[in-house]
Amino acid sequence: MTELDVEDGTYTAVVDAIEDDLARVFFEADGTDVGSALVDEDVLPTEGRHADAILTVTVQDGVLQEIEYEPDQTADRKAAAQDRFDRLSNRLSDKEDQ
Repeated sequence: MTELDVEDGTYTAVVDAIEDDLARVFFEADGTDVGSALVDEDVLPTEGRHADAILTVTVQDGVLQEIEYEPDQTADRKAAAQDRFDRLSNRLSDKEDQ
Protein backbone atom coordinates (compact mmCIF):
# COMPACT_ATOMS: atom_id res chain seq x y z
CA MET A 1 0.00 0.00 0.00
CA THR A 2 1.11 3.53 -0.71
CA GLU A 3 2.21 5.68 2.21
CA LEU A 4 -0.30 8.45 2.71
CA ASP A 5 0.65 12.10 2.54
CA VAL A 6 -1.74 13.23 5.30
CA GLU A 7 -1.07 13.93 8.95
CA ASP A 8 -1.96 11.40 11.63
CA GLY A 9 -5.60 11.62 12.60
CA THR A 10 -9.13 10.53 11.80
CA TYR A 11 -10.65 11.59 8.48
CA THR A 12 -13.66 11.22 6.29
CA ALA A 13 -12.51 9.48 3.13
CA VAL A 14 -14.35 9.33 -0.18
CA VAL A 15 -13.63 6.63 -2.74
CA ASP A 16 -13.39 8.40 -6.08
CA ALA A 17 -12.82 5.42 -8.35
CA ILE A 18 -11.41 1.92 -8.41
CA GLU A 19 -9.35 0.75 -11.35
CA ASP A 20 -6.81 -2.06 -11.74
CA ASP A 21 -7.24 -3.05 -8.06
CA LEU A 22 -6.32 0.47 -6.90
CA ALA A 23 -8.72 2.90 -5.27
CA ARG A 24 -8.27 6.67 -5.48
CA VAL A 25 -9.36 8.01 -2.10
CA PHE A 26 -9.79 11.65 -1.12
CA PHE A 27 -9.40 12.63 2.54
CA GLU A 28 -11.40 15.39 4.23
CA ALA A 29 -11.14 17.05 7.63
CA ASP A 30 -13.94 19.38 8.74
CA GLY A 31 -15.30 19.45 5.18
CA THR A 32 -11.95 20.50 3.68
CA ASP A 33 -9.92 18.34 1.29
CA VAL A 34 -6.58 17.47 2.87
CA GLY A 35 -5.15 15.02 0.38
CA SER A 36 -5.62 11.95 -1.74
CA ALA A 37 -3.92 8.64 -2.32
CA LEU A 38 -4.06 5.45 -4.31
CA VAL A 39 -4.58 2.47 -2.03
CA ASP A 40 -4.93 -1.24 -2.69
CA GLU A 41 -8.60 -2.02 -3.15
CA ASP A 42 -8.37 -5.02 -0.82
CA VAL A 43 -7.63 -2.84 2.24
CA LEU A 44 -11.09 -1.29 1.94
CA PRO A 45 -14.10 -2.92 3.56
CA THR A 46 -15.88 -5.08 0.97
CA GLU A 47 -19.07 -3.02 1.11
CA GLY A 48 -17.07 0.19 0.63
CA ARG A 49 -15.35 -0.85 -2.59
CA HIS A 50 -17.27 1.42 -4.93
CA ALA A 51 -17.14 4.98 -6.20
CA ASP A 52 -18.57 7.55 -3.78
CA ALA A 53 -18.33 5.25 -0.76
CA ILE A 54 -17.81 7.23 2.44
CA LEU A 55 -15.35 5.85 4.97
CA THR A 56 -14.07 6.90 8.35
CA VAL A 57 -10.33 6.26 8.43
CA THR A 58 -7.55 6.63 10.96
CA VAL A 59 -4.05 7.37 9.69
CA GLN A 60 -0.98 6.74 11.79
CA ASP A 61 2.58 7.14 10.55
CA GLY A 62 1.34 7.51 6.98
CA VAL A 63 -0.58 4.20 7.04
CA LEU A 64 -4.30 3.49 7.19
CA GLN A 65 -4.85 1.84 10.56
CA GLU A 66 -8.64 1.69 10.78
CA ILE A 67 -11.21 1.86 8.01
CA GLU A 68 -14.97 1.79 8.53
CA TYR A 69 -17.59 1.99 5.79
CA GLU A 70 -20.34 4.54 6.50
CA PRO A 71 -23.45 3.38 4.59
CA ASP A 72 -25.75 6.09 6.00
CA GLN A 73 -23.33 8.90 5.13
CA THR A 74 -22.83 7.37 1.67
CA ALA A 75 -26.60 7.35 1.06
CA ASP A 76 -27.00 10.89 2.44
CA ARG A 77 -24.27 12.28 0.19
CA LYS A 78 -25.69 10.50 -2.83
CA ALA A 79 -29.15 11.92 -2.11
CA ALA A 80 -27.76 15.44 -1.60
CA ALA A 81 -25.85 15.27 -4.88
CA GLN A 82 -28.97 14.06 -6.71
CA ASP A 83 -30.99 16.88 -5.14
CA ARG A 84 -28.46 19.48 -6.33
CA PHE A 85 -28.51 17.99 -9.81
CA ASP A 86 -32.30 18.02 -9.90
CA ARG A 87 -32.47 21.67 -8.78
CA LEU A 88 -29.94 22.70 -11.44
CA SER A 89 -31.85 20.77 -14.09
CA ASN A 90 -35.06 22.52 -13.09
CA ARG A 91 -33.40 25.93 -13.36
CA LEU A 92 -32.17 25.12 -16.86
CA SER A 93 -35.63 23.87 -17.87
CA ASP A 94 -37.23 27.03 -16.49
CA LYS A 95 -34.84 29.24 -18.49
CA GLU A 96 -35.52 27.28 -21.70
CA ASP A 97 -39.29 27.73 -21.22
CA GLN A 98 -38.98 31.53 -21.12
